[in-house]
Amino acid sequence: MLRARVIPCLLLRRQGLVKTIRFKDPSYVGDPLNAVKIFNDKEVDELILLDIFASRQGTAPDLDYIHQVAEECFMPLCYGGGVDSVNLAKRIVALGVEKIAVNSAALERPALIREISDAIGAQSTVVAIDVRRDWMGRPRVFNAARGKATDLSPADYARKVAAFGAGEILLNDVDRDGTQKGLDYKTIRAVVDAVDVPVVACGGAADIADIKGAVHEGGVSGVAAGSLFVYQGKHRAVLISYPDYALLEREIGHL
Repeated sequence: MLRARVIPCLLLRRQGLVKTIRFKDPSYVGDPLNAVKIFNDKEVDELILLDIFASRQGTAPDLDYIHQVAEECFMPLCYGGGVDSVNLAKRIVALGVEKIAVNSAALERPALIREISDAIGAQSTVVAIDVRRDWMGRPRVFNAARGKATDLSPADYARKVAAFGAGEILLNDVDRDGTQKGLDYKTIRAVVDAVDVPVVACGGAADIADIKGAVHEGGVSGVAAGSLFVYQGKHRAVLISYPDYALLEREIGHL
């Protein structure tokens, strides 16, 4: 087993696969089902599917489409986007999804984390934490649904959601999203050191060296990426890809 998971993170808009830069300007990059099939062939360990518009626009998750993706997906699947109740989380898990990620709804009502954790298990309950830097350069938790930052530090908020029953944290760097300019190991390490649950870092990965750095310097349990796995070359041609296992084994190491 690799020392850390390397996870493709797909962004969903309706039934299309998109990629953003700093959570803005979504560009269509293909059919999610086709991407899932490719990742199946490459024997990817895990997949994250985020409907980034569900919470922002107040729309309910497309359960029929989530079911289609789950049926096609041969690897554990984490779904996030618009999950605002324990009943909805249970319905999505019943479709074949292994993990539920909550974000904006958990910020508004942290008790939701405990309700979902009690219902489907902590191991299936992921809290996504979006991070942006304030005018002083300090990382702060960002509420994407409201489009504004909070005064919470990522580490403090991570402790809170772990105490409420989160079994995993997905740490999303808004400032680095889609830029492929590297990950912020300092912020990642602060969150990792704050909690006893696995942390998956996302935002900025450009190559294997970035993944290696997040694992060895940041201490994460996993690295999620979008652009790294859907774009190729300086002109960002769309091509679904995934690193060879032997390369990951050599660079990341084993547990």
